[in-house]
Amino acid sequence: MSDTRHFLTLLDFSPAELAQLLQRAIEMKREHRAGADQRAFPGTVLGMIFAKSSTRTRVSFEAGMAQLGGHAMFLSPHDTQLGRGEPVEDSARIISSMVDIVMIRTFGHDIVERFAAYSRVPVINALTDDYHPCQLLADMQTWVEHRGSIAGKSVCWVGDGNNMCQSYINAARQFDFELRIACPPGFEPDPDLLAANSDRVLVEHDLATAASGADLVVTDVWASMGQEDEQLERAKLFAPYQVNGELMTRAASGALYMHCLPAHRGEEISAELMDAPDTVIWDEAENRLHAQKALMETLLLANR
Repeated sequence: MSDTRHFLTLLDFSPAELAQLLQRAIEMKREHRAGADQRAFPGTVLGMIFAKSSTRTRVSFEAGMAQLGGHAMFLSPHDTQLGRGEPVEDSARIISSMVDIVMIRTFGHDIVERFAAYSRVPVINALTDDYHPCQLLADMQTWVEHRGSIAGKSVCWVGDGNNMCQSYINAARQFDFELRIACPPGFEPDPDLLAANSDRVLVEHDLATAASGADLVVTDVWASMGQEDEQLERAKLFAPYQVNGELMTRAASGALYMHCLPAHRGEEISAELMDAPDTVIWDEAENRLHAQKALMETLLLANR
């Protein structure tokens, strides 16, 4: 079914659809806290394919589907033919004939693209080496809840030009903000992605300059999954790129800081900021649940 809608990057939804999705997430969060019954999708099955381990992604999707009245099925590479050399396309045909929606957390972004191309049900990218769009929904929901619209604001990304950084580039385009990326030389995001968004995205190797006047400062671990052997070398290069209280004094008054977690306290972010009473990091983590529920609802309704 070529008209099946997927969510592989933020660009799969229009800016208006993304804004609507965030409002729905905020509404669903309010309903959930009020004890409302949200089981609008009884008997619906979510297939969760994990090639990379996870805490927040698994808990949020599994709890979210249960709250929607459906069931979530956890599939690890050890349990499926996907990990034993069955072509992605064949797995997609088979799995999508038995479940209603699929979430994939894997390595190459081409894997989710190939799966979606052969899937008859919606496919959600729950993280690839290139993009992490579900986390951006949670981050943007958190901003909207605390500060309103992010349009016209300035955001500073601190650290590696990784999948989170690249999703922030897409977010700058879709949510209409300016993005300054502070990273060590040689750790920039994809050059084509930078070039395509050069009107609103800038790489600035000096952290103090990049963070100056920023409304939002965001960071992530220095070594992502699969880069553990580079940890020591990266720790040396990234040491000047820590988000801490001193850095936040350079940001705009009332600026927020975020981290997609898990965090290495004392490395990319200071413990004082993680434990500050006014931090929004825990809201940001919880919002994975609400944003993804709104996303699943949207995709399931579009596919009816």
